[in-house]
Amino acid sequence: MALLEVEDLAVAYGQVEAVKGISFSVGKGEICALLGANGAGKTTTLRALSGLLPARRGVIRYEGADITRAPAHRIVQMGIAHSPEGRRVFPTLTVEENLTLGGFIHRKRPDAVARGKEHVYELFPRLRERRQQLAGTLSGGEQQMLAIGRALMAEPKLLLLDEPSLGLAPLLVREIFRTIKAINETGVSVLLVEQNARMALRIAHTAHVIETGRIALSGPAEELRRNPEVQAAYLGGKA
Repeated sequence: MALLEVEDLAVAYGQVEAVKGISFSVGKGEICALLGANGAGKTTTLRALSGLLPARRGVIRYEGADITRAPAHRIVQMGIAHSPEGRRVFPTLTVEENLTLGGFIHRKRPDAVARGKEHVYELFPRLRERRQQLAGTLSGGEQQMLAIGRALMAEPKLLLLDEPSLGLAPLLVREIFRTIKAINETGVSVLLVEQNARMALRIAHTAHVIETGRIALSGPAEELRRNPEVQAAYLGGKA
C-alpha cells in the first residue's frame, strides 16, 4: 500500500485553477520527485497536501485514511511535515528555539524533543555549532538546513521538501541532496519539489513532471532521466 495517494487533486486560487486534477502516489520508504517549471503547480500541490490550501476536488489519502479536509495541525500529528519554499525560518529566534517550535507536537514529551534535536544536529553539525545564533543571521545554506531540521522535529513518516536547493552554491546543493538521501535511508519517505531536475532524478525512486497544473510524464526516476523530452526541457540536453 502506498503511504500517500493523490487522486484527481485540483486546487484553485479564487477562480484560477493552479492544479487541474493530478493523481500520483508516494510509496513507503520512497523518494518521489515533482519536477516542472515555475508556476507549474508544484508548490501549490505541496501546500494542499499539508492542509495549507483547500482542495477544490479530489482525494488525498495518507496510510489509507482520507485527509483531504484535515486541518494542517492534524496532518502534522499524523506524520506529514513540510519544509516550505524560501525556508521561512523564524529570524529573531535562535536555531535551538526554531527546532523547539518544530517539535511543538511533542511539547509534553521533553525526551522526544531532545531526541529530535540530537538527530538534527547529527545530520547538520553546523547547526549544533550555531545553536544559540539567531536564525536570521545564518547563511542561506544554514537556513535551509534549519528549515529541514525543523520539519524533522515532528518525526514525520513523510517529509515534503519544497525547493531545498534554491539559491544555494553548488557545493551546498550537493550537501543538501546527500542529507535528503540520508534522511530517506532512515525510513522517512520524501516528496521532493525541485527545479534542479538533474540532482533530483539522481536520488529519487520515482518522478512526475507537472506542466501547467497537469502531470505530463510519470515513471521511475532513472527512466525519466533518460527520456529525451525530459533531457531537452530540464537537463540541458543529454543526461
